[in-house]
Amino acid sequence: MRGINHVRLREVREQRKISLRQLAAQVGMSAALISQVERGVTAPSLETLRKLAQALDEPLFNLLDEPEERRIAVVRRERRLRLLPPDGAVAYARISPGFGRLEVLEGVLQPGDSSSPAPWGHPSEECAVVLEGELSVVVEGEVHALSAGDSIYFDSRLPHLYRNDSQHRTVYIVAITPPSY
Repeated sequence: MRGINHVRLREVREQRKISLRQLAAQVGMSAALISQVERGVTAPSLETLRKLAQALDEPLFNLLDEPEERRIAVVRRERRLRLLPPDGAVAYARISPGFGRLEVLEGVLQPGDSSSPAPWGHPSEECAVVLEGELSVVVEGEVHALSAGDSIYFDSRLPHLYRNDSQHRTVYIVAITPPSY
């Protein structure tokens, strides 16, 4: 299983002409922590990456690896970029190659885990399908209970999160367009 190989945070931050201190103030983190992430000294959590990506107006997975721009791409299961969670969060593997206008992720939630601590929105559209287990999708405060084979589509600008309320592991695929935080 692959983890984060390289965080492109510094490159993106410098392209946007934002100083470490400015970015730190914007996301409520210390400049020292962001510097450690940029230098590969500290591995950021999913929530930290989301905050940084949102502040830089950059899709989250674009901060991880430099994608190869190709018109056709095969992503081998063992070569998928994986974002491993801290306890109580979703584990994501990128199924799509990381370029283009569509992001496809495989999410794995253990019992009681969720995709984020609180519902949040981003400028995209999402469609998710449950492959294994049960998934509760909370969109704008309404809970949608899905079982294996069920799918949901929604405007991602609405505050949302994915949650496993069952006693078994849940595996789902989510497609996001355009790629977002």
